[in-house]
Amino acid sequence: MPHTEGARGAVRLVLASASPARLSVLRGAGVEPIVRVSGVDEDALTAALGPSASPETVVTELARAKAAAVSETFTDTPSDLVIVGCDSMLSIGGELHGKPHSVDVARERWQSMAGSSGVLLTGHSVLRLSDGVVVAQAAAHSSTVVHFATPSSVDLEAYLASGEPLSVAGAFTLDGLGGWFVDRIEGDPSSVIGIGLPLVRTLLNRVGTSLAELWSPTSS
Repeated sequence: MPHTEGARGAVRLVLASASPARLSVLRGAGVEPIVRVSGVDEDALTAALGPSASPETVVTELARAKAAAVSETFTDTPSDLVIVGCDSMLSIGGELHGKPHSVDVARERWQSMAGSSGVLLTGHSVLRLSDGVVVAQAAAHSSTVVHFATPSSVDLEAYLASGEPLSVAGAFTLDGLGGWFVDRIEGDPSSVIGIGLPLVRTLLNRVGTSLAELWSPTSS
């Protein structure tokens, strides 16, 4: 039986992201979340953190901001919620890369990534809400090493033309067309997709939520 947003009983998970990949990971793991997009200006927040902020700090603070922004939309909701915010970036060659947004930028990224390795960093933030009030919170990041193949020019141009790499961190996916160009990873595959289940499980435990509560159907 599906959950309903306002029902009491089971804890509901709110995904503070429009990412279909993150949604797919959660659904595959037995959780049907409420989806709310934060609207956080990632570029502005990154700039505000300054050039001295570590990559780990950047992704974690972006995740915190997204979860916090979404929490403000549930202040009048009489239910028990956990809000999960995420942000992913690829650290390669000493530079931190988010979404390329354009074919030209994605092409440049792949020209530097091909045949090399990078670290995919994903910040995670979990807020526990009870009757609209934040009662617990926890945040951390995960790191996974990604070893990239060298796609042929024909394959790379076809990949760029697909549009897939333009709106994802690091200009690649593991669970889509980009998976053809990932030779191997060292770490958690779900984190590379965008939401690391092992780390989110740990953060959920820190705010007092069990997976069993998220899996339980809401009573009618």
